Amino acid sequence: MPFTGDILKYRSLAIIGMEKNTGKTECLNYVISKLKARGICLAITSIGIDGESTDQVTRTSKPEITLHKGTLFVTSEKLYRTKRLTSEILDISRRSTPLGRLITARVIEEGKVLIAGPSDTTWIKEIINTMPLLGAQITLVDGALSRKSLGSPTVTDAIILSTGAALSANLRTLAFQTKYTNDLIALPETNSQLQTKLAEIENGVWAVSQENEIIDLEISSLLNIEQTGKNILKHGSKLFVPGAITDKMLNFLKIQKQIANTEIIVKDFTRIFASPECFYSYLSRGGKISVLKATKLLAITVNPVSPSGFVLNSEETIQTLQQMVSVPVFDLRQIKN
Repeated sequence: MPFTGDILKYRSLAIIGMEKNTGKTECLNYVISKLKARGICLAITSIGIDGESTDQVTRTSKPEITLHKGTLFVTSEKLYRTKRLTSEILDISRRSTPLGRLITARVIEEGKVLIAGPSDTTWIKEIINTMPLLGAQITLVDGALSRKSLGSPTVTDAIILSTGAALSANLRTLAFQTKYTNDLIALPETNSQLQTKLAEIENGVWAVSQENEIIDLEISSLLNIEQTGKNILKHGSKLFVPGAITDKMLNFLKIQKQIANTEIIVKDFTRIFASPECFYSYLSRGGKISVLKATKLLAITVNPVSPSGFVLNSEETIQTLQQMVSVPVFDLRQIKN
């Protein structure tokens, strides 16, 4: 089967949908079933509500999450009461979410469940670190691109991206937006020496000299970069920005004389909030972007059916995307078991 062998290399995996109804839950169920067949003990959680039979926004039917005997799962106490499986409770959190405390449980008899885990990535990381102590070999996290911090390499070890007609019924638009996300994820890592030096910096804008000296430029905010950043490249053309990268930052840099030698280092791809047009324009002028730690994208899955009933040609969609990205692209419904 596609990409199962790759998943086995990692301790945690996020399955991230670019939009609702792009096949994220279908992908999660697929991964669960295939890893179960290999005898892998799994843990499942989410950074939002998932597993509901009907989408709460579009009111369309959704695949439910089926969990097998021995699987660990973390969900809210409110949704735990609605489960359609037999399980034993292993832990109840002291902290609470909008849907109550979090229940950690192990499945005794196979069935279906709604999953709603922590609302922040710090808590997700704590859960991922705890699951091996309970016997889990891999933790799967259900997420969404709207909370793309879940895809940060500091949270999960790898990700699978789900896209489809729900993102856009126009294949050209769907492919462009998916390629942009892929290109962000594929940004190269900076050198290991800088990774160590910059990892603990959380604020400001910093220059990196040719000797890898780190210099605080004393720019507290990028909101007024046109005024505060006039001498931003005086110590060299390599910058570290631990916060968000927006259009304003890229537009300012791309008009600088040193643009062809300019490189921005960010913590990871989830810090980039620039539009695709601005991102590609900056790169076309010679600017570069690198990350402290790269994210491992294993595959892209495609759901060619939109909630409204519009259907893209599956093979054409896969072929179009595959020409634009370096990772494998699949329509899981077309895969023979």
